[in-house]
Amino acid sequence: MRPAQAEAGRGGKKREERTALMTAVDYLARQAHSEKKLREKLMRKGFPTEEIDAAIARLIERHYLDDADLCAQQFMYLYQESRDSVRQICAKLIHRGFDHDLVWSVVPEDTDERETTAAERVLAMKYKAGDREQKMMATLCQRGFSVDVAHSAVRHFRDSFAEDMEE
Repeated sequence: MRPAQAEAGRGGKKREERTALMTAVDYLARQAHSEKKLREKLMRKGFPTEEIDAAIARLIERHYLDDADLCAQQFMYLYQESRDSVRQICAKLIHRGFDHDLVWSVVPEDTDERETTAAERVLAMKYKAGDREQKMMATLCQRGFSVDVAHSAVRHFRDSFAEDMEE
């Protein structure tokens, strides 16, 4: 008996045996997944590799599974809505099962202004005017911001407090 096969609660009748394709569609109906993550979930359920390959091929053929499109969508959502650096966003997407080259291919050409703004938001949420610059720099670098972006954000953060004091 395969792990995907289950007994019904009443009367001891066997339910219809779930296929890898049916299970994959159920997963995708709840949440979008990369091909790699979907494959991992199906393997954990105990489906044979051949059945998983066939199910994934069918989902790609039917456009239910499209790593390039999903990666671009998730990148843009995180890029617009989060305080994460581009490096952190890319690391998250790679962790979600997207190919390294695919992830980096969706990064916009010019991210400097957005990176500085995101770094300033991190500083505004965590620090006050009198805090040490070195601590701020360390925090930003640990979060994946480049040294140049971190310097710029710290400088702007400090300048904004100096302007507030003058008014």
